[in-house]
Amino acid sequence: MVLAITLLPYTLVTNSVAFGMRYFSGIAVFLVATLLTASAYAFYFILCGGIAVLLKNRFPLQHQVTRRLSFMIITFLLMSGLFLLLLFRIYEKLSFFRFNFDENSFVWAYFVLGIGNIFLTFLHEGINRYECWKASQAEMEQLKKAYSHSRLQGLKSQVNPHFLFNSLNSLSSLISEDEQEAEKFLDEMSKVYRYMLRNDDEQLVTLDTELKFVTSYTYLLKARYGDGLQLRLDIDEAEGKKTLPPLSLQTIIENAITQNTISKSCPLQINITAKGNGLLEVTNTLQPKQMTADLDTEAELDNLVNKYELLIEQKVMITDTATQRLIQLPLISNKKEAVV
Repeated sequence: MVLAITLLPYTLVTNSVAFGMRYFSGIAVFLVATLLTASAYAFYFILCGGIAVLLKNRFPLQHQVTRRLSFMIITFLLMSGLFLLLLFRIYEKLSFFRFNFDENSFVWAYFVLGIGNIFLTFLHEGINRYECWKASQAEMEQLKKAYSHSRLQGLKSQVNPHFLFNSLNSLSSLISEDEQEAEKFLDEMSKVYRYMLRNDDEQLVTLDTELKFVTSYTYLLKARYGDGLQLRLDIDEAEGKKTLPPLSLQTIIENAITQNTISKSCPLQINITAKGNGLLEVTNTLQPKQMTADLDTEAELDNLVNKYELLIEQKVMITDTATQRLIQLPLISNKKEAVV
């Protein structure tokens, strides 16, 4: 679009400066010079566009704007001088134009083209910034929708009748068998539901906070599965201060329990590891159980993946082997890394 708008004005101005009134003295000179110059400018602008893309890819970050623009302007000014020098020499070689190279005309043409290049560079940057802003607004709307869906999914998990029924059933059994254990179970149960309700509106929590919840959550699950469920934590101390979306681990553990058989003879092993590489790795053994075809067992996990991509523009990596599933969650070291 910009090329189509600027091509003819650049052509007319350059030829007017180079040829003077002779440019308009005859239809043949006007048409030939216009076509030749327009073709040369088309190639020149395409070349400039390619260089602009390379520099944008080389310096893509927000704080690199000044460096990117400086390199563009310097490069385009050098190219402008070489382009006009070559163009004027071609005019001089073509006897049809009866053109003599004139330094004064060259300087004026270079001045006009240089100013135009600087203007177009800033214009392109402004258009690019505007398009990025529009894309950011669209992503924010998408994020709001995803978060609304996420909160609904989280609420479903919070009031999951099967989980609640099993927890209450375990509590009822403990009351009649071991009052102290029943009291501890009730305390852990209150921690679980308090965390779920408190973090409904939070975007990020520390890994330490999430792991405290997971400890209580797993305690309730082990009341039902016993030694059939085994959880191991291996977390470097420094990693605990990093953040992640709340209930991320609950989503992964619930997904593993839903899809795999659990028994004392064939326990479901879940390992949660963070060793300083910016990733939280969750592995679980794969021992799939029979599922009905219409049951979407990956819905909440897919929702977690989408939340990560929108929230911090990073992907959750999921790798399955014959015996194990590995899920890698990026840990956020600074809350400013989040999009919103």
